[in-house]
Amino acid sequence: MSDGQMIELDGSAKSGSGTLLRYGVSLATLLAEELHMWNIRVGRDKPGLRHQHRQSVLACRDMCRGIVEGAALGSMEIYYRPGKEIIGGSYGWNIGTGGSTTMLAMTLLPLACFATEPCIFNISGGLFQDFAPSAYHMKYVLFPTLRNMGIDADLEIKRPGYAEQGGGIIEVNTQPVAGKIQSLRLSHCGQVRQIKGIAICSHLEQIKVSDRMADQCYKVLRQKGYEAKIEKIYDTIATHEGAALAIWAETDICLFGADRAGRKGRRAEGIGSYVANSLIQDIESGASVDRFLADQLILYAALAEGVTEYVIPRLSDHVEANLWLVEQILGKFGVTTEMSGSRLRIKGIGYHRSQSG
Repeated sequence: MSDGQMIELDGSAKSGSGTLLRYGVSLATLLAEELHMWNIRVGRDKPGLRHQHRQSVLACRDMCRGIVEGAALGSMEIYYRPGKEIIGGSYGWNIGTGGSTTMLAMTLLPLACFATEPCIFNISGGLFQDFAPSAYHMKYVLFPTLRNMGIDADLEIKRPGYAEQGGGIIEVNTQPVAGKIQSLRLSHCGQVRQIKGIAICSHLEQIKVSDRMADQCYKVLRQKGYEAKIEKIYDTIATHEGAALAIWAETDICLFGADRAGRKGRRAEGIGSYVANSLIQDIESGASVDRFLADQLILYAALAEGVTEYVIPRLSDHVEANLWLVEQILGKFGVTTEMSGSRLRIKGIGYHRSQSG
């Protein structure tokens, strides 16, 4: 599926975040269309490609045997020419910093859906940090939701790792989609059936960080009438100290998640309260997805066959940016997006790919 034209993307559009780069390169790979992108992260404190952004570009290149120019640290402009076939199999990438392993995995998952064979990704870097998906949210919320769209993926944490230092390892296993991605209809929230969670810390058992995060989270949830089962993990294999808390709620319709990473000066009790209140806010907003799924599902909805519909908690910068991106790149193939209040409707293009590319 390609019209043979080069995709031109101004990286300063909308939020101007690295998400435009990652999903831009991912979509260009699926379409087998050349991509020229400039003003990459131009408004950020450290503009241009950081380690995690550069690795996303190079990983897409690796999976399709493509060619990229300009993918140096700090670069604000790239030219990318993908290959014609997405090659499955086993891959390993090391971001080399605390950069997000999950963001790299999310860049590659759309490619893995249409690869020649199942994929195994071993990715080293950070697993828990601010402004990036938590590995637990990906495993327990995003991936189960995507299974309802016909996408089979799973994640295993091999070793925890935290921002700034990284050192964590995840393994992502995927199967190619059978035919096309299916649309998803989540018209309302439904009743909460259960809430589970994981409170993890590394090398911080002496100050009981996992217990303190979990106990405070449980307390806030219970005040609102919710019961939760939160597993407390005291890890000793991470390369440095760190902590994170993630919880997820299962309703009879959908899944919600909330999480927060620890960092210096951030008290365990504050993390527990923040995570509990975030989950409560999203559930009680009347939404049918949480604040993270709201933007994470957009790319898959745009590629799916049929109309995907769900209710978002609020219109975030990432939602706006991802809607803009899919319209820019996939609009010529018929994708349409519509916001009516908090209800988002996306008509997908029914993307499909032959094994020969």
